[in-house]
Amino acid sequence: MANPAQLVLLGSTFCMMVTTHFSLQLLSEHFFCWNKPKEQKAIIIIILMAPLYAIDSFVGLLDYQGSKVSFTVLDSIKECYEALVIAKFLALLYSYLNISISKNIVPDEIKGREIHHSFPMTLFMPRTVRLNHHTLKLLKYWTWQFVVIRPVCSILMITLQLLGVYPSWVSWTFTIILNISVSLALYSLVAFYHVFAKELAPHKPLTKFLCIKGIVFFCFWQGIVLDILAALKIIRSHHIWLDVEHIEEALQNILVCVEMVFFSVVQKHAYSAEPYRDAEISTKAYDRKKD
Repeated sequence: MANPAQLVLLGSTFCMMVTTHFSLQLLSEHFFCWNKPKEQKAIIIIILMAPLYAIDSFVGLLDYQGSKVSFTVLDSIKECYEALVIAKFLALLYSYLNISISKNIVPDEIKGREIHHSFPMTLFMPRTVRLNHHTLKLLKYWTWQFVVIRPVCSILMITLQLLGVYPSWVSWTFTIILNISVSLALYSLVAFYHVFAKELAPHKPLTKFLCIKGIVFFCFWQGIVLDILAALKIIRSHHIWLDVEHIEEALQNILVCVEMVFFSVVQKHAYSAEPYRDAEISTKAYDRKKD
């Protein structure tokens, strides 16, 4: 009869395989109706977030007695990919709106709209600013700073741990920097959505965004909850060969494996290939009429 550890590993394996199955199924649907490469390339990178998180967490479970450096490497892979996903989501919104910051293409009908900032951004920015090429570029920079800061912090964290110079205050410093960085990136996406809510409505961007935000939210806050439970000694070790930190990591990885099944199912609806299949049918019908 299987022991609890084997049952947990089997369950996590099943969850990882289900997540991968749903994600690959959705990817294949997009590849079979590849009509808007610019949009669908961004969507594919976003879809891969769920299986990557599941596989990464599963590897962490297999190496549940690993070193702190190995845990940091695995966490960094997820979080660096998260940074890429956030940037690609903004690129997807630009594509929907036919905006190109690099080519200075901003439709005249959207220029002059108001962006209403909220606290704490009002400490650094006027409460209301007008939309133009400069403000759009600023929103883009606010998103992309996380794409740069996240991998830089990961490299520094891993290097310091390998050198054996990683006191708790350094860990907390990185945590504060990364939380400010990701909060600014997510804030810029929300501000962008509010400005273009009407134009983006047919593409259901809120559902798409919540898929990304949900993955980030659950992974971050359940980590905080596990830290609190460990500090309150609710999570404790009953084995000499397994400390509380390793138990926390194992619980986090188990939860992520389970949650990614849910998010892979939600992604099938949020990032459905149906609009691109409809576009293919419309294009073929138009070509027949021309003939």
